[in-house]
Amino acid sequence: VQLVESGGGVVQPGGSLRLSCVASGFGFGYNDMSWVRQAPGQGPEWISNINFDGTSTHYANSVKGRFTISRDNGRYTLYLQMNNLQPEDTARYYCARTEDVRRSLTDRSSWGQGTQVTVSA
Repeated sequence: VQLVESGGGVVQPGGSLRLSCVASGFGFGYNDMSWVRQAPGQGPEWISNINFDGTSTHYANSVKGRFTISRDNGRYTLYLQMNNLQPEDTARYYCARTEDVRRSLTDRSSWGQGTQVTVSA
C-alpha cells in the first residue's frame, strides 16, 4: 500500500484548500477510503470516509458542512475539499484505507506521510 498526500499549506481563516492522495500498490477502486488528521499534541481524529465507488460519504461533526470527500478511481486519487477553514483545523492530514483506520487509529504504517495544513491569520 502506497499513499501520497499533497495540497496542504498555510491559509487564512475562512480560506480553502484541496488535498489529494494518490494511491498505488493495492486495488484502490475496491477499497473504502478515509481521511484522518492529527493536530500537535493531540490524538488522531477520523474526519471523513467514502465507499469504494463514491456513492456514500460520512463526516465527523467537526467538519460536516465544510469539508467534502470525493474520489476519482480512474486516477487512483482521493480528494478532500476543505472550505471555511478555521485555526482548529490546523493539523497533519493523512489518507488511509478505511479498513486500516478501523483496525487502528494509531498505527500509521499503512497510511501516507501526510500533508500539513496550517490555518493562521
